[in-house]
Amino acid sequence: MTTTPDVPKLRLEPFKVACSSCNLRELCLPVGLSRDNLDRLDTLVATRRTVGRGESLFRAGDAFQSLYAVRTGFFKTCVSSEDGRDQVTGFQMAGELLGLDGISTDLHTCDAVALEDSQVCVIPYNTLEDVARDFTELQHQFHKIMSREIVRDHGVMLLLGSMRAEERLAAFLLNLTQRLQARGFSGSALILRMTREEIGSYLGLKLETVSRTFSKFQDDGILEVKQRQIRIIDQSKLQSLVNGANC
Repeated sequence: MTTTPDVPKLRLEPFKVACSSCNLRELCLPVGLSRDNLDRLDTLVATRRTVGRGESLFRAGDAFQSLYAVRTGFFKTCVSSEDGRDQVTGFQMAGELLGLDGISTDLHTCDAVALEDSQVCVIPYNTLEDVARDFTELQHQFHKIMSREIVRDHGVMLLLGSMRAEERLAAFLLNLTQRLQARGFSGSALILRMTREEIGSYLGLKLETVSRTFSKFQDDGILEVKQRQIRIIDQSKLQSLVNGANC
């Protein structure tokens, strides 16, 4: 008796929402493009892809073919260490790009895993290069995005190299709320899409340290914590922790 293999949940669909009408266009794209240039940009995105919670968009070693603009949902990127543990290298939300890691070697160097049901816009890299050659606004924006990733990496190095646990978690929460606020969400209340363990992996902290620091922030009146629901009560105290680390 032959068995039918499981049908993967990842699927490709016709792209139904054009870049020109997407409510995230100011985060992903150059602002102030002409209608003709927006129409050209729409031709870059042929499909959107749905990735279920816990599923991978791509894995380390996969051939690099496309970049992915997160349309809805939340992702983490991670690499596997020699002892088999996963090291979280970043968290990506709507309006941010995934896949830049594959440009230099034509292979992805990390895994991208959905932390909730998500959708991405698939941007074939060869097509992007062709269009960007005579589309200077797009080329400029792409360089800005790559520069932003470099700056973010430097920020993580600062977190891991010189900050105490409280300072690391404060910086992480402030960065997260600032990014969410740019997308129209509250600047003081958020639901964490990642686990305490994943936060610890990203910040170079043990799970127990992350949990203890959250509890301390609550005891100090800085946060209100209800499992993954976080409300910042005293943003100035949170900011002062980070400012003190940068002095």
